[in-house]
Amino acid sequence: MAQMESALSDAMSSIEGAVGVALVDYTSGMALAALGDNQVLDLNVAAAGNTDVVRAKMRTMEMLELQGSIEDILITLTAQYHIIRPVTGKSGQGLFLYLVLDRKRANLALARHRLAKVEGELEV
Repeated sequence: MAQMESALSDAMSSIEGAVGVALVDYTSGMALAALGDNQVLDLNVAAAGNTDVVRAKMRTMEMLELQGSIEDILITLTAQYHIIRPVTGKSGQGLFLYLVLDRKRANLALARHRLAKVEGELEV
């Protein structure tokens, strides 16, 4: 658990414009760990809701018989970016990282790069 919290703390401190980040189990919709400003966004509600997004995309890929895996899913709002990144390691099966960015302060390309680094170093 400490490593998960450390990874989320690293994401919050190293990604410009980060508002919140969570590690989510998409089989249950539960956030295993979350860090951020709950006055801006309830990360537990967001985690549960975005679980449906991940499940829908995975079902669609199966129906279309698409090869490969999801690198990330980007949702662009007028004031925020939401990035969903499935964890690819064996110990992270069924998990995704969920990052919320303030659109005015964030560099989207750099945020995606840094979130990929956090995901690669994550031990669950």
